[in-house]
Amino acid sequence: MTDALKPGATLGILGGGQLGRMLSVAASRLGFVTHIYEPGANPPAGQVADRVTTAGYEDAEALAAFAASVDVITYEFENIPTAALDILESHCPIRPGREALRVSQDRLTEKNFLQDLGLKTAPFADITDQASLDAALADIGAPAILKTRRFGYDGKGQARIKTPEDAPQALADMAGAPALLEGFITFSHEVSVIAARGLQGDVSCYDPGENVHTDGILDTTTIPAKLSAGQRMDAVLLAARILHELDYVGVMGVELFVTPQGLVVNEIAPRVHNSGHWTQNGCTVDQFEQHIRAVVGWPLGDGQRHNDVVMENLIGDDMDRVPELAKEADCAIHLYGKADTKPGRKMGHVNRVIRNKKG
Repeated sequence: MTDALKPGATLGILGGGQLGRMLSVAASRLGFVTHIYEPGANPPAGQVADRVTTAGYEDAEALAAFAASVDVITYEFENIPTAALDILESHCPIRPGREALRVSQDRLTEKNFLQDLGLKTAPFADITDQASLDAALADIGAPAILKTRRFGYDGKGQARIKTPEDAPQALADMAGAPALLEGFITFSHEVSVIAARGLQGDVSCYDPGENVHTDGILDTTTIPAKLSAGQRMDAVLLAARILHELDYVGVMGVELFVTPQGLVVNEIAPRVHNSGHWTQNGCTVDQFEQHIRAVVGWPLGDGQRHNDVVMENLIGDDMDRVPELAKEADCAIHLYGKADTKPGRKMGHVNRVIRNKKG
């Protein structure tokens, strides 16, 4: 473990939401100290971290002080301003690296990157105005979906175009932001691969999970996904290829559509991923510990699962179900410590462990 950080070192985490919270818990289990950087007051991660800096990403002084206090920096979300990254990186390594952020921060850049690797994506076009949207619809066809190139997640920053008549309103919904038109893909189901790459280039992938979304937000992930042995191998190899191409360090989520023509990449996320939460109760080393191991230079853990799992997100008023869920056998509850319950807000998740009965 040359160049590996030793227990007691400080890990800086950009973002104080639930992913930062679970990363902080995993880091503490390995003996590391965590320091959260988060503009919002009282973030969920702050409840389990050693230190919290409450400051914006335009605050150069706070960024420099934060970076000087930690040994390595990682992040729970990808939309970090470039100027902030420049300040942080002048003091301290950032893992995963800047190239992964550059590619994933812009949907157009990401799609081009994936196609340049020879991977299949949905048909897409860069949209700058009504004329370019009309031309793209004539080429790609409707139905289609218009998305902002940046800052979209959980169905936000998107507008469906069922017929060409919907196009002007969809463009107006983008509020002047650069946009991307994506054609619809006919697929049987969506799966995701949670994959990790270490500082030495070693790769470990978890079994693909099958995802179901409701209103653009992940509802459940079921392990194992319905895939043939060949599809499973293709999914894992495809994820590993992306990691190597980006010289990636850490955990990444790769979302895939399963089609009769093969696997189509929906998107990549350069961080721990909602569809990987099942690993907390299905694997010896979960995605959060795996990410910490990678960014501090430790060997990656074994990604094999020891149980099948169904992960279900607890969204908004699902919190009312917690007392009943607590009575369920083989149901692990993970709550995020968020003060306010809001519709569409991820408040926690449960992992239902499916016992593999022996005959």
